[in-house]
Amino acid sequence: MRSLALTSLENDCRSCYKCIRSCPTKSISFQNGQASIIPDECVYCGRCYLACPQQCKKIRDDKAEAKSLLAKGNCIASIAPSFLASYPGASFVTMKEALLKLGFMDAEETAIGATIVKKEYDKLVDSAKQDVIISTCCHSVNLLVEKHFPAAEKYLAHILSPMQAHAKDIKARHPGCSVIFLGPCISKKNELDRYDGYDDCVLTYLELDELLEEKGIKVRKDEDPKKVEESLARLFPIEGGILETMVKDNPDYEYIAVSGMENCLTTLKDVIEGKVHRAFIEMSSCPGSCINGPAIRPAARSFAAALIEVKRSAGKKDFRTADYEENDLAKSFHNQAFYVATPKEEDIAKILRKIGKTSKKDELNCSSCGYASCREKAIAVLQGKASLEMCLPYLMEKERSFASTVVEGSKNGMAVINETFEFTLVNPSLAKMMGKKQDELLSTPVFEYFDVAPFADAFDGKNIPPMKLELLGSDKIFEITLSFQTRYHILIAMFRDVTNEEKAKKAKAERIEKTAEITTSIISKNMRAVQEIAQLLGESAAETKIALVNLEKSLQEDEDDE
Repeated sequence: MRSLALTSLENDCRSCYKCIRSCPTKSISFQNGQASIIPDECVYCGRCYLACPQQCKKIRDDKAEAKSLLAKGNCIASIAPSFLASYPGASFVTMKEALLKLGFMDAEETAIGATIVKKEYDKLVDSAKQDVIISTCCHSVNLLVEKHFPAAEKYLAHILSPMQAHAKDIKARHPGCSVIFLGPCISKKNELDRYDGYDDCVLTYLELDELLEEKGIKVRKDEDPKKVEESLARLFPIEGGILETMVKDNPDYEYIAVSGMENCLTTLKDVIEGKVHRAFIEMSSCPGSCINGPAIRPAARSFAAALIEVKRSAGKKDFRTADYEENDLAKSFHNQAFYVATPKEEDIAKILRKIGKTSKKDELNCSSCGYASCREKAIAVLQGKASLEMCLPYLMEKERSFASTVVEGSKNGMAVINETFEFTLVNPSLAKMMGKKQDELLSTPVFEYFDVAPFADAFDGKNIPPMKLELLGSDKIFEITLSFQTRYHILIAMFRDVTNEEKAKKAKAERIEKTAEITTSIISKNMRAVQEIAQLLGESAAETKIALVNLEKSLQEDEDDE
């Protein structure tokens, strides 16, 4: 089973909401920092694919399937006439040359199928069975009706698209062959998935580019393209091109062309509301129709040039095609409308209050979140498609409130310093510490107040530990912590007045030093006293010893005399 024609890549989303802004049906959910396509609502118009600056939207890659079909042989290419928008200067002759080199057995113009379809459109108008008839060549338009405007399904022309009609015609002429459609549409991949028995694979021009590049094949420019008169349906990929191929001989009908999703949406609303009658409406999701399709190389994209080339390439007569019965080309459509409960007004109001919208004047409807109004965004939140944080004004106010609470109310000094060493933000605490006014400090250079060397080192990317600096011209000392923000090239500085602490440390150190001096003096004196006492004791002991010796001698002499 094939994957979805268009998906969202995870982890690359940068929360810019461009895909939501560009999506005409708001078929994108944004949760947990990730934008994701909602398959049940998506019409595969490719607007989000073109809008995403991070290239988070991925078209299904069917090159491997195409290579497998080519390897089996008997594979025929059906190339849409919009190829002139992706391969400027080429012709069908040079395109066919390149495709044969790539391995196709043959290549034909999808415009042949367009001729078959436009004949059925003329028949449908002539029958006058439908009040309003909407063309069904564009699969994105068909999905738009099926999913978002099911009430308009009865106005669709129940006829195969040119891609399908051509595949049916090719297989009738070449039994057993496979058909690969080549075009600028993402939605055709979904059409392939929806309807069996027609094309076997769909490749965008982007995928075709890659296949050609792999084989080193270049589509040469045709310097002298031969005019083929039987090629009127080559006009199909431009706005009004379908109408130009039709006979339009029923005077009771108006024939109008509508392109671009916004115009398609408003036109479908008008039709459903009964504002349009007796009209054949050519409808294309891409502005200017298929030559402005999403899957065209940006380098090759030139709407005006492609428009001119398509007009020049078309002849005045129809391609010769087989005749088909009405039922042979019938196409069915199904109601794919999804049910989403409409939130209660009190719930919508509750969400609006959460993002600071307490009155109508608070509802800026700036569309920064991707939704046309704050109310629509609130409804999307309740439907699980959006988050509160998607509101930019709300986030800015929240950030300002946080900054006011944390920065303005902080007891510590805080400042932001730019690369020219100027204060660009100073909180009240720092101004008070420095004995200045906030306005007085702003835009003044930091070197007027502190030694600038550590700040310069921090801007150079050096790791600067917390340091103590004197406030020039005063006795104040600040402990300063610097943090260099590489992304914004600013220094965030935290200041703490440690003057009293430093004075206390200094006084304590002085007391300790004084005490040490006194203690040393006392010890010295005591040592001298001890030494003197020891000397006196020593002298006394010597005299005592002499006296005792003399006494002993006297006693001994007395004993001898007796």
